[in-house]
Amino acid sequence: MPTAASGATDDANLPIIAQYQDATRTQQAALRGVQMDVSIDAKLPRLEKQGKLIALRTISKLGKIGYKILGFQGDDTIKQEVIARFIQAEMEATKSDDIAITAANYKFRHKGSIEQAGQRIELFQLTPKKKRVGLFKGELWLDAKTGMPVRESGVFVKTPSVFLKKVEFVREYEIHDGVAIPKHMASTADVRLVGRAELNMDFSNFIKQENAEEEPASAAIAH
Repeated sequence: MPTAASGATDDANLPIIAQYQDATRTQQAALRGVQMDVSIDAKLPRLEKQGKLIALRTISKLGKIGYKILGFQGDDTIKQEVIARFIQAEMEATKSDDIAITAANYKFRHKGSIEQAGQRIELFQLTPKKKRVGLFKGELWLDAKTGMPVRESGVFVKTPSVFLKKVEFVREYEIHDGVAIPKHMASTADVRLVGRAELNMDFSNFIKQENAEEEPASAAIAH
């Protein structure tokens, strides 16, 4: 029986984790070929700059993420140095086939459970076993009934961009028809040359595309 390298307790064998692994396969299949509206608000507090971008976010049949920019208001520095960097980093991270939250990539430690809006949530601390782009150290909250993710949060152990350092995030999901869909993401990072950046993404209007592409649209926004 394999043991964690550090010798720390690993709760990856708990039934809720097996349920979660099944749930994420269902979730990923349900989200492939989906498009959604996304609103991205970003700011650079030190430079007192901000901006808002509206886009169509697509997930291809192969699970790759793409963006079609619909509009932007605000400072061009926000558009080019913050939003473009975050979007590119997300697209680069999802190119890896091995960033799933599994026992192969993470150690799980059960921290307890809470009640939230009539929903029982199981809390786990995650420690990545490798230093790989897309993996993070933080927490995973699971819906006790379905095993679906409710919240993921932490700091990435490695970023795909030399322009971003210490990327921290919180992703929140809503469960619809038994499937967790993205609701909100908040992220902060130290961006080279411009300082600390804050970014919030809100997702809405999920639509399944009958003729989804295998490859996603590119995000050419730094113009």
